[in-house]
Amino acid sequence: MAKVKPYSLFTDFDISLFKTGKHYRLYEKFGSHLTIIDGVEGTYFAVWAPSAKSVSVIGDFNYWTAGEHKLHVRWDSSGIWEGFIPLIGKGNIYKYHIESYHDNVSAEKADPYGRRSEHPPATASIIWDDNYSWKDAKWMEKRKKHNAIDAPFSVYEVHLGSWKRHVEEHRFLSYFELANELVNYVKDMNFTHVEFMPIMEYPYDPSWGYQLTGYFAPTSRFGYPEEFKYLVDKLHQSNIGVILDWVPSHFPDDAHGLGFFDGSNLYEHPDKRKGYHQDWKSLIFNYERSEVKSFLISNAIFWLEQFHADGLRVDAVASMLFLDYSREDGEWEPNIYGGRENLAAISFLKELNEEVYRSFPDVQTIAEESTAFPMVSKPVFSGGLGFGMKWMMGWMHDTLEYFAKDPIHRKYHQNVITFSLAYAFTENFMLPLSHDEVVYGKKSILGRMPGDEWQRFANLRLLYGYMFTHPGTKLLFMGGEFGQYEEWNFEESLDWNLLEFEPHKNLQNYYRALNKLYKGSPALYEKGFSGEGFEWISYEDHNNSVISFIRKGYDSKNNVLVVCNFTPSTWEKYMVGVSTKTKIKEIFNSDAKEFGGSGIINKRQITAKKKPWNGKDYSVEIALPPLGMTVFQFK
Repeated sequence: MAKVKPYSLFTDFDISLFKTGKHYRLYEKFGSHLTIIDGVEGTYFAVWAPSAKSVSVIGDFNYWTAGEHKLHVRWDSSGIWEGFIPLIGKGNIYKYHIESYHDNVSAEKADPYGRRSEHPPATASIIWDDNYSWKDAKWMEKRKKHNAIDAPFSVYEVHLGSWKRHVEEHRFLSYFELANELVNYVKDMNFTHVEFMPIMEYPYDPSWGYQLTGYFAPTSRFGYPEEFKYLVDKLHQSNIGVILDWVPSHFPDDAHGLGFFDGSNLYEHPDKRKGYHQDWKSLIFNYERSEVKSFLISNAIFWLEQFHADGLRVDAVASMLFLDYSREDGEWEPNIYGGRENLAAISFLKELNEEVYRSFPDVQTIAEESTAFPMVSKPVFSGGLGFGMKWMMGWMHDTLEYFAKDPIHRKYHQNVITFSLAYAFTENFMLPLSHDEVVYGKKSILGRMPGDEWQRFANLRLLYGYMFTHPGTKLLFMGGEFGQYEEWNFEESLDWNLLEFEPHKNLQNYYRALNKLYKGSPALYEKGFSGEGFEWISYEDHNNSVISFIRKGYDSKNNVLVVCNFTPSTWEKYMVGVSTKTKIKEIFNSDAKEFGGSGIINKRQITAKKKPWNGKDYSVEIALPPLGMTVFQFK
């Protein structure tokens, strides 16, 4: 067997950038790369292991024998081991055998930069080069328009392993199969974007992908890396954006992963108060280490560049921001100013967003952040963290709490459903009804709705209608669009058989129509992050549990009036104040019979009368359906 030849892809400038945490394309250097040297084909390997005494590449080409192919350590104290092994290439399976100076510990590690992994439970890396030929040029040229903050964002959150399964063969659908079935479904339902729960390689199915070991490899559960690119490509060709869940907050301590990589705390913080997550029994990245910051930012750039992702939803940001997150007194140490903020993590997030938007100004980063930390979605240059959007967790909690109440009691809780507008424009908010809300005994969204079957579906239509007319972008977890009744189970397909029943089919039709309304109504998205795009008509009708407001776009001709009735009562002549002698025409009604409603709609155009109401000089009389949401266009 040919031995390892000295070879390097690193320049002195690369090393300087790496050491200072400013190299954002490390995947071009680290990992395994097919190479030809002196006319001989082979593979170049590079791995960071500064505490290693020796590093060998082991694999199916040398019977997994340590010492057969020892890498060479660089002379520049970078801690990088590298070399060229002739006559091995695409498809060969490998790991790094690392002997450490620390207590002479040895370990077999998957490649932190590996482009493909074995199918779990196997854990090795696979030399790979897909050479995929993209066909989404039209999307990439115009996606700045689709991904802009004044564009409609209706996101379908998907767990690939349980969206749908192959019934006859009792298996996952492949990336290729999903590129047909999922793409057609998302397009038919009029969603603008799809968000994939983590598709980076992970060893443990019950983690849902949030415990990553292969940060640069799409999970092999569904196929090859180029097949995942094909899925993204097909979504883009159907004008659907792709957001990837990304987890820079923690990682598992599996033996083949990043933990204790070279016998030292290389990727994780050495102080357990900063380096160990008690809730998730996982390790926390050391944001104080420059090389680790480069690793993470390079990983974010990798998915945006190599896989054409349109955005990253960054998981568990709150856990990164605060040193005392989920810790009792004495379990954390204040920062140098005596505060609870994790200054290194904050610096990392700012640097991440600056580089993402510098390199890809036509994408979005979205923070899952559940606290009142200020300016999460404001630019770094003005003191913010630099995210494009932030999940509006307060809205989600309040809305679900309110809708779970029997309508007879809702008049006592009007402030719960209206409070979100008090802070709706402090951030660029996305309204999420995510996977976290349909697990662990919380019930499905439909299962939370009170009343008999008709009322449960009417309540759910009203909830979705309220969400789509509330300022902010939208996200719904799969199954919610047709009324999945059972809690989500990651081991099973969604209950698609429910669509054989009229209430579920009607709800699906309703959500499809809501998406169409949203995309076709500029007033519902153009100023979604600005107070200029919203005007209360009335939030004070507690006794009737009714709210009314106006949504505004760039052109006042597109403004719409929204009225929500949160009780089963019907109003034939409900008065709503308006500012001028205008005319309104109903353009959407959640109570339409085609959606399973009772059919209380406003058929004719309505002219405002000179009758003051709600503090306005004029008013209109509308039919207000039970548990219904109506939208009117001004004429």
